[in-house]
Amino acid sequence: MIKLYLCEDDAQQRKHLKKVIENAVLIENLDMEFSCVTDNPNSLLDKVVTENSVGLYFLDIDLKTDMTGLTLAKEIRKYDPRGFIVFVTTHSEMSYMTFIYKLEALDFILKDDTEEMVRRVHECVLKANERLSSVTNKNPPNYSVIVGDKIYTVDYDEILFFETSANAHKIILHCKSRQLEFPGKIKAIERDLDDRFYRCHRSFLVNTENIKEVDTTNGFIRMITGDECLLSFRQIRGLKDKLKNS
Repeated sequence: MIKLYLCEDDAQQRKHLKKVIENAVLIENLDMEFSCVTDNPNSLLDKVVTENSVGLYFLDIDLKTDMTGLTLAKEIRKYDPRGFIVFVTTHSEMSYMTFIYKLEALDFILKDDTEEMVRRVHECVLKANERLSSVTNKNPPNYSVIVGDKIYTVDYDEILFFETSANAHKIILHCKSRQLEFPGKIKAIERDLDDRFYRCHRSFLVNTENIKEVDTTNGFIRMITGDECLLSFRQIRGLKDKLKNS
């Protein structure tokens, strides 16, 4: 998933740009969602610091604060070096500063022409998705699930565990930053995954690489995020062997 961020000091322009971005995501049916929409660059930066994900950032340059969009982008780069930064501004003369700051901006869009702005924003949404997809395809395996009319692709590293849902014939995929419920069966999922995953309980399939603690006395596994899943007594020995050999 790509997290979306918008920092614009003008309330009306902020509302309009948010709608333009949302429309592009909806039209293209992409796995993106807003994490922060604000006029405060410090609030946006606080959000970036706490979230370990790739973002697509739409930033105004003149934010009417002690931090400009350029300095904000420079700070963002410290925490999200792979993120996509787009400047949407009236200050055409500032475009050269993106090179001086070494920000590798995805685009520099002027607000003056509304139609052109909408088209360029749409292009940026598509371009960011394509670039992230091409990088992801070169990385370790991932798992895809269908939720409604959308396909979500999640890196194995992001997966904590799969859990049988209380809803019939549904599975809950627990990730580091979200949960997804989709139709499926634990047994079938187990066959599709590699050996880092272990069936620790009839209702749980855990990613052993994201385990923080195993409590054999009380029968649960705590993940690196603090989330917990059940561990059945008969699966303890197999889990210990797997963790020992990993």
